[in-house]
Amino acid sequence: MGNHSSLLLREDEIATIQQETGFTPNQIERLYSRFTSLDKGDNGFLCREDFHRIPELAINPLGDRIVNAFFCESGSEDQLNFRQFMKVLAHFRPVKKDKENKLNSREGKLRFAFKMYDTDNDEQISKDELLGVLQMMVGDNISEEQLVSIAERTIVEADKDGDQMISFQEFCAALERTDVEQKMSIRFLN
Repeated sequence: MGNHSSLLLREDEIATIQQETGFTPNQIERLYSRFTSLDKGDNGFLCREDFHRIPELAINPLGDRIVNAFFCESGSEDQLNFRQFMKVLAHFRPVKKDKENKLNSREGKLRFAFKMYDTDNDEQISKDELLGVLQMMVGDNISEEQLVSIAERTIVEADKDGDQMISFQEFCAALERTDVEQKMSIRFLN
């Protein structure tokens, strides 16, 4: 599935990916073209360096966390094949009320966002993890004291069981009134 075979997606592969992700065949073919253009080694998979060459990720303060989330989500440490790539991208499809897709549900989007903060993958967000992500997002624009205050206040407000951590359930409750379905969506052209 490297650059030389960019038009060699079989119909059965397209049908499987469509069923798993909800993307249309046209979207799958376009994203396959993008995938093969990112696959600089023509290996049929992407590595972390391939992602870091994407300009939007290279300048994003959370670029490393986003790339890590791609690999954590796929269950792979250092390689992502096209099908795994599509499954991760499915989290960013706009939610359609009439179509159920577990990768593209509110819970799926929240789980993906939660993993951005849960840097040690222990299913809890600690104050230090929250502080680390906040520092990545704002850089030197806010003082360390202000960031610590924001992290502490966030933990106090979201932590319902008093363990000084935010569980996935508490994370979901804290974002109950947030329209994550739209905020975590990218429009994929047909």
